[in-house]
Amino acid sequence: MTDEDPHILVIDDDQRLRGLLRKYLSDSGFMVSSASDAADARAKLESLTFDLIVMDVMMPGESGLHLTESLRKTLKTPILLLTAMGEVDDRIAGLESGADDYLPKPFEPRELVLRINSILRRMPTEKPDTGPLQLGPYQFDPARNELTRDGQLVHLTSAEVSLLSVLAAHPNETLSREYLRTEARLGGNVRTVDVQVTRLRRKLEPDTKTPRYLVTVRGAGYVLRPDL
Repeated sequence: MTDEDPHILVIDDDQRLRGLLRKYLSDSGFMVSSASDAADARAKLESLTFDLIVMDVMMPGESGLHLTESLRKTLKTPILLLTAMGEVDDRIAGLESGADDYLPKPFEPRELVLRINSILRRMPTEKPDTGPLQLGPYQFDPARNELTRDGQLVHLTSAEVSLLSVLAAHPNETLSREYLRTEARLGGNVRTVDVQVTRLRRKLEPDTKTPRYLVTVRGAGYVLRPDL
């Protein structure tokens, strides 16, 4: 174990599962810290930096969904939600709250490790050659993976950054949903792309019903149209 190993925060009120996850992830090459509830997690997040958060949805007091929504206002750390609720609507609710992925219980520990590694790979290591793109009052800098408005940072999840980076690397070019899903390393199916596009539009577009910058090309995919 070295300081370069990814640092994971496991948040779960089930002490037994929390211990098992900590041991398995440690054995898989991660640094691991754990928290028993939202308050414990907030305290650790104030003093430590994490590469990814694994969080149970059903916790006493503040739920995982509520904590995810709250953290997303100030934190870009990827979040993977764990829950016994496996219905499609529940998974979409998890993604819309700001989570990067969603794993129903029970799950194979090996799948959890694969999901974690997939999320950690989403942040591009090679930066696009394009300069900052102007999107109305917003500016996206592909070299820094940062979206700003009037110089103020707009917080994006790792999935949103990855998707926007792929679109920014091909401005004014229509990209299929499957291409975006693959290149941005998004989990699930092409529906996941739609969810992430909807979330990006809420942050970019003055009117999400008539998008100006992140546009749907019917039957073909999506295109990013920055200001000239």
